Amino acid sequence: MSRTSSYSVDPARLEGVVREPLFAAVAAEAAKQDIPAFAIGGYVRDRLIGRPCKDVDFVVEGDGIAFARSVAKRLGAGEVHVFKNFGTAMFIYADEQVEFVGARKESYNRNSRKPEVEPGSIKDDQERRDFTINALAVSMNPGSLGALVDPFGGIMDLDRGLIRTPLDPDITFSDDPLRMLRAVRFANQLGFVIDPLTFDAIKRNAKRLEIISAERIHTELNKIILTRKPSVGFILLRDAGLLQEFFPEFVELSGAEEKHGIGHKDNFYHTLQVLDNVCEKSDDLWLRWGAILHDIAKPRTKRFEPGHGWTFHGHEDKGARMVPGIFRRLKLPLDEQMKFVQKLVALHLRPIALTKVEVTDSAIRRLLFDAGDDIDALMILCRADITSKNEKKKERYLRNYEVVMEKLKEVEAKDQVRNFQPPITGEDIMRAFNIPPCKLIGDIKTVIKDAILDGRIQNDRAQAWELMVEEGSKLGLKMEPGSGAISSK
Repeated sequence: MSRTSSYSVDPARLEGVVREPLFAAVAAEAAKQDIPAFAIGGYVRDRLIGRPCKDVDFVVEGDGIAFARSVAKRLGAGEVHVFKNFGTAMFIYADEQVEFVGARKESYNRNSRKPEVEPGSIKDDQERRDFTINALAVSMNPGSLGALVDPFGGIMDLDRGLIRTPLDPDITFSDDPLRMLRAVRFANQLGFVIDPLTFDAIKRNAKRLEIISAERIHTELNKIILTRKPSVGFILLRDAGLLQEFFPEFVELSGAEEKHGIGHKDNFYHTLQVLDNVCEKSDDLWLRWGAILHDIAKPRTKRFEPGHGWTFHGHEDKGARMVPGIFRRLKLPLDEQMKFVQKLVALHLRPIALTKVEVTDSAIRRLLFDAGDDIDALMILCRADITSKNEKKKERYLRNYEVVMEKLKEVEAKDQVRNFQPPITGEDIMRAFNIPPCKLIGDIKTVIKDAILDGRIQNDRAQAWELMVEEGSKLGLKMEPGSGAISSK
């Protein structure tokens, strides 16, 4: 199987590693205590393929916590953080996070991914690793110092760009189903492919994700979303039957229906193209989530209208209402990040609509007001949403977007409308008309806001006060004596 990544495996990259201060200290302590110690896992993998890595893991055949303290003392490192429940210890050295654990072997209960653990050998420890490329170890011991310990052909899999389990993949994934998501994540991050036998086992065990917490799932999902081209990961998740288990709404986007010779685009692949387009412009995780969810309600709003074709009327509003439920189920944050995504979903059609008509200052003001400081993120999403295969149509939309962008800058510079606050407050209205809090106050504020956004009055207290008096009179309200003066704010 050919590799798809741009990495080249170079064993020479391990030469001299034991002479680096950290590794030399570990080797010296291993020799002093006569305890087998090994660098293992992601650091070894990344060192071999020349990928940056700031985390270094060591496994020792003994007390990993005590060993960590000895190495930290030898290096003059800072505080050693101990996690007794996991039998690990960690400290920071030269901007690297260094972690130690005692070698162990594990056995699993089918209803939990938390194993029963007992002390073991380096072989036991490598057998419990998720993939062969993560089971690679480097000896820190006299007589074999710097030697690669590779019982499962991990270096060959690195060279081939292959994700494969050390042992029977059905057992590996049934024991800890989170490893299935990690397989997809590593394939996506590294540009590797998943071994066919391993992938078949993922499909057989997809239902086992039911024992994994939503927090664990969204952590892996977010790592996939933050890759350079997350569409690859999402396609793998769907084809393996994993995505259906925790994000069925996204799978529902799949498929293109045809009726009377009229079809619509496959919104699953369209959404992934939008996501990849956004990734070329921004590393913002929540903007990427906005891309993922911008059309999420299309399956639920799809209608065929004779003489017109397929429609998805209101999918932006329904999609925005779906966002909190999806975030809640995946245990994603329900704070400002969720509201940001919800806003992007609700507004994502507005700039597109402006490219189809002559742009008015009023429409631009309303867009600036509704988007606020998120206008730039919204415009990235909307430009990314142009995925037409008709190049002339695509170029026309992009040219129109440039007009909208220039108009946004022009109106913002002139009117300062982004995040503006109307100059008349609810308290002003209550004092002026001597009324308690009620619906009329909101109605008057809306009239003032709309008048400013439509350009009928300036964002000016005197003009807004005059309109307030006029609107109050229409509603049968009388000015409180002495309240006619317009005070400056």
